[in-house]
Amino acid sequence: MCSTTTRNHPLRIAILECDTGLPKALAKYKRYAAISSALLEAGAEAAGLRHEDLEISMWDVVNDVGTFPSLDDVDGVFLTGSKYDSFATNPWTNALVDFTKQILAQTRVKLVGVCFGHQIIGRAMGAKVGRNDSQGWEVSVTDVDLTTEGQTFFEGKDKLSIYQMHKDIVFHHPAGVQPLGSTDRCLVQGMFVPGRVITVQGHPEFTEEILVEILEVRHEQGVFGDEIYEEAMARVGKKHDGLMVGKRFIEFFVG
Repeated sequence: MCSTTTRNHPLRIAILECDTGLPKALAKYKRYAAISSALLEAGAEAAGLRHEDLEISMWDVVNDVGTFPSLDDVDGVFLTGSKYDSFATNPWTNALVDFTKQILAQTRVKLVGVCFGHQIIGRAMGAKVGRNDSQGWEVSVTDVDLTTEGQTFFEGKDKLSIYQMHKDIVFHHPAGVQPLGSTDRCLVQGMFVPGRVITVQGHPEFTEEILVEILEVRHEQGVFGDEIYEEAMARVGKKHDGLMVGKRFIEFFVG
């Protein structure tokens, strides 16, 4: 069971909201960051934290360019996924990379990133990020082969089943990180710096209904052809480890 008794305030996590979300998801969650908040709240409950032990704030870093939490006021920062390019050089992405570097330059506030957030952290640490044109899209529930470090972090599992929705990747592990896992399509499925950083390329915060909406919209738009769409839909209801990953995120933030 987690404990916050070593601090005199709740565990304060700032979610940096890097996307806007699709209509059905927004009708349920009201804003994109709330999807990640729901994962962290469920993870906190699974880890034995009381509701009052967790304090979550949400920051729209796409529209409020350059507006970020004070690191003095938070214990952890969570970077969400996004439909946008992690390798872009527009003002809000550049500002996000710079703020991520500020977090990495200190040692108290911990950092977690998923998908786009994972890539932004990789970029801030000096890794190449970009399109995975040779392998293409990785979508729906996917098994990640875990390294020894990944098995230790993710409760002894050999494989991590997690929702994926990406064509961009971190091409190599930055210096100083421990690799957590890989797939045939993506070598860098997670990065770990003990006590400081944890990332995953997948989407532990996604639910089946969220992924179905994304698949349907991108199929209608022609982003996904029939073969990718149908194969992904066939796996969308498979059991996945999202809640366990959320629990481990919370335990990482607390530890």
